[in-house]
Amino acid sequence: MSRRTTSILAALAVVPLFVALAGCATGSADAGSGSDGSSEDEVVKIGVVGKGDEQWPAFVDAAAEEGITVELVDFGSYEQPNPALTEGEIDLNQFQHIVYLAEYNNASGSDLTPIGSTAIYPLGLYSKKYDDVDSIPEGETVAVPDDASNQARALNVLQQAGLVELKSGGTPYSDLADVDTDKSKVKVTALEAALIPTSLPDVAAAIINNDFVQDAGLTFEDAIAQDDPEDASALPYVNIFAARAEDADNETYLKLVEIFQTNEAVQKGLLESSGGTAVALQTPVEDLVASLAKVQKDADAKK
Repeated sequence: MSRRTTSILAALAVVPLFVALAGCATGSADAGSGSDGSSEDEVVKIGVVGKGDEQWPAFVDAAAEEGITVELVDFGSYEQPNPALTEGEIDLNQFQHIVYLAEYNNASGSDLTPIGSTAIYPLGLYSKKYDDVDSIPEGETVAVPDDASNQARALNVLQQAGLVELKSGGTPYSDLADVDTDKSKVKVTALEAALIPTSLPDVAAAIINNDFVQDAGLTFEDAIAQDDPEDASALPYVNIFAARAEDADNETYLKLVEIFQTNEAVQKGLLESSGGTAVALQTPVEDLVASLAKVQKDADAKK
């Protein structure tokens, strides 16, 4: 999930749409024999959104060197790769974070599961008035996006920065009602994400979705605070490779995760395609699975 798609995906995570996909079920990841009896490379179909991103050609080449033929299936919208994976039309997908997957599983009754991490794209706090968080006076107003998924993440960033305290401790479903106003340093207001850049001069600071940072005349380096990838509250926003539950231990698929995480050319492409914002991660799979279970439980409780 590149920088330019992160905020869109987060918004879509609230109410995933399911579309019928054309295509045949794949029998990939099984080595076959050619007409001459020779062994053919394994073929793995991976669903992505943004096949042209710089990491993917490097990934396909690196996989081929290990005897694995990767076929990238490029989807035109973010609602498509999970249903395609559920139906067996592809073998893996890589485009989403854990919150998005949790929403899909809960809504569809599927059991897709993470088998490896790729990166996190930190969400930043920006200001035209103050150079650091400590300089923001008590009682000032900070803006966050008004859509549910981005708002929850933004509030968790503010809590990490010491600007607010959340009654729940912070979850992927926190909202303005979760802010403990008596214990928080600042007031929080919600605005449409696309309007926040032009409203930045009117508030002390604001959480700006990555897609809109440049619209505010800012660079990502201008952020005065952002997600800490090591903080537990950031884990649900880690991007992942997803597989069907029965394929969680597939050695070929796990090898592909390893290639993505460790190949120098792939990692360089990942950074380039994200505009330098991606923080590559090798999060233990058990942590990803535990986070998915917790987010799905939190989502059920929020209903």
